[in-house]
Amino acid sequence: NMKLVNKDKKIDLYYYHTFFQKLRGLMFKKDIDFAIYFKTKGIHTFFMKENIDLCVTDKNNKIIYLEENLAKNKIRYFKKAKYIYELPKGSISNYKLGESLIITD
Repeated sequence: NMKLVNKDKKIDLYYYHTFFQKLRGLMFKKDIDFAIYFKTKGIHTFFMKENIDLCVTDKNNKIIYLEENLAKNKIRYFKKAKYIYELPKGSISNYKLGESLIITD
């Protein structure tokens, strides 16, 4: 199981690669305490039960976009995105544009 590292905090991280995993994402989930990521350029938050934090990285895993507390029923698209990370709200307050995400096993 991978972990996403941010300063002194680690959060479980899961890679979603199948069509249905990506389609479902975090829809209908409550009390989200883990992060997911997938290769895509866009996401939606339809059918979400709670708000999430969003982190978008380029092909070099550098952060190109951050959004805290993204509400349901929104659409986001990023032309230069390689991966999109969906995290529990309140997870990205220390993240900075241009930094690389740190992922460990």
